[in-house]
Amino acid sequence: MNKIFFDELGIPGPDYHLGAGSGSHGYQTGEMLKRIEEVLMKEKPDLVLVFGDTNTTLAGALAAIKLHIKVGHIEAGLRSFDKRMPEEIEINRALTDHCSDILFCPTATSVENLKREGVTNGVYLTGDVMVDALRNNIEIAEKKSKILDELDLKPEEYYLATVHRAENTDDFSRLRSIVDAFCEIVHIVFPCHPRTEKMLKKFDLWDRLQKSVKVIKPVGYLDMLVLEKNARKNLTDSGGV
Repeated sequence: MNKIFFDELGIPGPDYHLGAGSGSHGYQTGEMLKRIEEVLMKEKPDLVLVFGDTNTTLAGALAAIKLHIKVGHIEAGLRSFDKRMPEEIEINRALTDHCSDILFCPTATSVENLKREGVTNGVYLTGDVMVDALRNNIEIAEKKSKILDELDLKPEEYYLATVHRAENTDDFSRLRSIVDAFCEIVHIVFPCHPRTEKMLKKFDLWDRLQKSVKVIKPVGYLDMLVLEKNARKNLTDSGGV
């Protein structure tokens, strides 16, 4: 899916693709740690910037500090304090923050979270880059996107839904409950993540969902902004959405 975003927003492609693939959290983190280290040893950067709370975020931070390279963490200080949140996300957040030399916090609350953990040096309240991206691109999206016409949608007359988190897609009971709820709501548009589609088919929920819900392929960033803005409600497990 990332190719859509690179192309649509005119972002240059990556100089390196890790190609670590999927696997357990330990496998993913270990493979990325090895491959990122190779890149850093070759490029010798002054600073490594990592973003968010994924396994790649932690691997990038660890690879950098092992090579005595400074680390900057964008989206620092976020904590869910929710034990239902996948454990690795909270671990990745905390460990990356405590590895970092410069911490770019999106909210005042995230600054306070770091202070409670004894992290005060190099902490900056910078705002949320996701909000910045939305504000920079919403007008472009409204001019370029034809998604409402293509799907024959009217503003405020549909619900937009997305599901992608593993704790929802990989649990049969949860995914079935989500499908049950979607099937009760009139006029849902559901851009379906490839991994979610795979699990819906595995659990024999795919055909039932398609009978009641307008399932579409994932869309680009600009189309998604227009769908989000014009939906009556957004139903999602995505922090980004």
